[in-house]
Amino acid sequence: MTKVREAFHAMAASCGRMGSPFMKSLLAGLAEGLTEATPVGAKVLGWPGDPTGIADALPLRLAGGLHALVLTGQDTVLAAAYTAAGAGLPARDLPMSDAEALALTDTALAALPRNEAFLLRWLDSAPQTNEVRRSIALIAAGHWLTGHYGLPLVLSELGASAGLNLLWDHYALVVGDRRFGSDDATLTLTPDWPGPLPPIAPPKINTRAGVDLNPLDPVTDRLRLLAYLWADQPDRLARTTQALDLAALLRPEVAQGDAIDWLEARLQTRHPGAVHVVFHTVAWQYLPPAVQDHGRALLAAAGARATPDAPLVHLAMEADDAPASDGAGLAMTLWPGGQTIAMGRVDFHGRWLRWTAPLP
Repeated sequence: MTKVREAFHAMAASCGRMGSPFMKSLLAGLAEGLTEATPVGAKVLGWPGDPTGIADALPLRLAGGLHALVLTGQDTVLAAAYTAAGAGLPARDLPMSDAEALALTDTALAALPRNEAFLLRWLDSAPQTNEVRRSIALIAAGHWLTGHYGLPLVLSELGASAGLNLLWDHYALVVGDRRFGSDDATLTLTPDWPGPLPPIAPPKINTRAGVDLNPLDPVTDRLRLLAYLWADQPDRLARTTQALDLAALLRPEVAQGDAIDWLEARLQTRHPGAVHVVFHTVAWQYLPPAVQDHGRALLAAAGARATPDAPLVHLAMEADDAPASDGAGLAMTLWPGGQTIAMGRVDFHGRWLRWTAPLP
């Protein structure tokens, strides 16, 4: 029980650092207010797995379920409390007052027994956000790789969920007066970007596919993908809605299965005249260490078979040993050769990118 409450407090602090005072207050209130008196509270406090953000992400499961009740209008009392606390409005700079936070917590706790069956089912699924602003790293890397190799790309994404970031070439990255992407892109992403930029070398994608243990459909699972976003960040909701509309039209291929088993089969095919890019954004950390080791061994073995006309690239945007406030590391390993290049650091929600890659 103590570990669960600690996980809620840790996630509350993380949400605060990432610009959501609403989520910070909600999760901190739930950390203190949850009891075993309701079936939902009992399930949360008696969680048998690892409740932390790098494993089962239990706080975000419960928060996502509550947000789903608001988005669907199933609980009008909870929806009114969310609105009063700033849901649907851009996140404010100041934290909630004690009175505001208490009112939100009390209403959220009261919603648990009213929506027992819904929330108990919701808790069974891990969060999948498909944060499309992470595509800023993929767009930048795609231009760098095209400038480096001068070849089209074949994309393989691990942990693709609904495939929203598998469509990164349909989005545009704009930094100052530089635009990476077409003028009619579905989304235009404008992160904070101090420092140098990659070359403008528009990539061509030959084929793309992804894998996920639980791939989500951009139409039938739309509510789940939106509910895991934070209620006081309507810009994220708007971007994800646009990306879901595009995915519903284009239907990117996302297989259901184990990421490393799928990768092993995917690496058996050579792609002469193209660069095979295996990539993941904040997904590798959820694989057990032994599975990570197996994945790295598969990539190294495939890399040993790579040739100049059929290179292999492993692109990773993942948490590392740096403080969470310093975002995720962005790195690429290129074969033939096995050279690993640090490309920079990226905010977990794609609000900024510090690009440090050498010229290709």
